[in-house]
Amino acid sequence: MKPLDYNTGKVPQWCPGCGNFGIWNSIKKAMAETELEPHKTALVSGIGCSGKMAAHVRCYVFHSLHGRTLPVATGIKLASPETTVLVNGGDGDGYGMGVGHLIHAMRRNIDVTYIVHHNKVYGLTTGQAAPTSPEGTKTKSTPFGVVDSQINPLIMGMANGATYVARGYTTDSDHLSDLIVGGIKHKGFALIDVLQPCVTFGGQYQYDYYNDRIKKMDEIPSTEDAIKLASDTDTYNIGVFSQYDRPAYNELHPEITTEIKAKDVTKLIKSFV
Repeated sequence: MKPLDYNTGKVPQWCPGCGNFGIWNSIKKAMAETELEPHKTALVSGIGCSGKMAAHVRCYVFHSLHGRTLPVATGIKLASPETTVLVNGGDGDGYGMGVGHLIHAMRRNIDVTYIVHHNKVYGLTTGQAAPTSPEGTKTKSTPFGVVDSQINPLIMGMANGATYVARGYTTDSDHLSDLIVGGIKHKGFALIDVLQPCVTFGGQYQYDYYNDRIKKMDEIPSTEDAIKLASDTDTYNIGVFSQYDRPAYNELHPEITTEIKAKDVTKLIKSFV
């Protein structure tokens, strides 16, 4: 299949210039590169502008509640281990509303690929502060500036057990696609943080801001260097920060790695009636 084969025919309603278009293209490129079959692939989306992705990628989709993408994705992967599960959501959805689910999914090493749209704001609700908003940022919900400490998703991922941690940039579609391919092929939890400018409510964090600060990494750094690079506030390093192997959650539970047949489920339900 080619990237365009994963289109659903529905026209996206994102703002002109929105970074979501680049992420959409990268997801389809990665699906084509890994030869994913739509009937063997599931995409779980959260609430927000990013959540609209569920309408535009040809495969099984689930548009979940705010912050609840990972419980749904976990259920799909455990019930159907052979299914490739992609998760798509915003930084407010994943690092705010759903951060508790995120931490536990990472430490369990659930075999899913989580693509987070990082624009430092709640875009769909017109510009409130997000967990990724830097201190001092003035928004509708913080007119005097953000006073909360800013979440660093890369360090959070490395510290809590994600076995694949990467960051991409929406304008470099081929590079981002490669990162997603790496996440799909990786057996375990893959966190891909994507710098995605919100052209309408993103304030100063637009393409010009990022273009002057992006630096592509040539190789996976050591753990010590990865922390330093992820902590750099003057440069946005993109690439794979950490990758290593440990058993995925479903591999540690052989009782759930076999295919669950409908007749077995029916028998189980009847035993409780």
